[in-house]
Amino acid sequence: MSEKPTEDEAMDKIEASRKAYAQARKQNSRARTAQDPLKIAVLISGNGTNLQAILDAIDAGDLPVEVVLVLSSRPDAYGLKRAAKAGVPMMSLDRETYKNPQVADDIIATECKQHGAEYIVMAGYMRLLGADVLDSFPDHVLNIHPALLPSFRGAHAIKDAFDAGVKVTGVTVHFANASYDKGAIIAQCPVAVREDDTQDTLEARIHETEHVLYPWVLKHIAAGDVTLNTETGKVHIDNADE
Repeated sequence: MSEKPTEDEAMDKIEASRKAYAQARKQNSRARTAQDPLKIAVLISGNGTNLQAILDAIDAGDLPVEVVLVLSSRPDAYGLKRAAKAGVPMMSLDRETYKNPQVADDIIATECKQHGAEYIVMAGYMRLLGADVLDSFPDHVLNIHPALLPSFRGAHAIKDAFDAGVKVTGVTVHFANASYDKGAIIAQCPVAVREDDTQDTLEARIHETEHVLYPWVLKHIAAGDVTLNTETGKVHIDNADE
């Protein structure tokens, strides 16, 4: 039986993985085309409307991206049907698997790598990703949040913003890290809260905004326009007006 690696050995392995991935990212730093698309894995938990928005943008020729895997945290997620219709490889994990988060994360990291994903894109994925995934895809895991972070973090952002009586909320796309909804912000889009809004009407407009913003961010990532300063935690986007 092999000995369990020490903490220092484990950290050295993680750092080596990060450096190797950073080098691969540098080598692959090029503007993508439909013939040379950016490969992403999309993580979902439910209806998959953001997944559909990405697939629609790809089909329209507006997004040089290939979805190489859709992975769901729920076997009954409707988003899996969207993946099946689009002919995208898919899989799901169940509650039993998530009882050990490290096992779940190891499966996710392994499957995404085996399918050739360069980025992991969380699209309504309602679980926190751990170190196994984040260290396997350093600064290459995205999330979308239905509020203007850092305001209204958490799973009930739309309700929280509506109940707070704010006049403007919105959508944020950010890099994911080990802290829930605290990664570096890539892009945001405001959504005004109208006087006659209900929570449902506000939610509908927020989702409409998500379906525009996520493909926009992915398009700029594919173009090589997005740069994360790991020292300041700030993101710069070239050609952001396009």
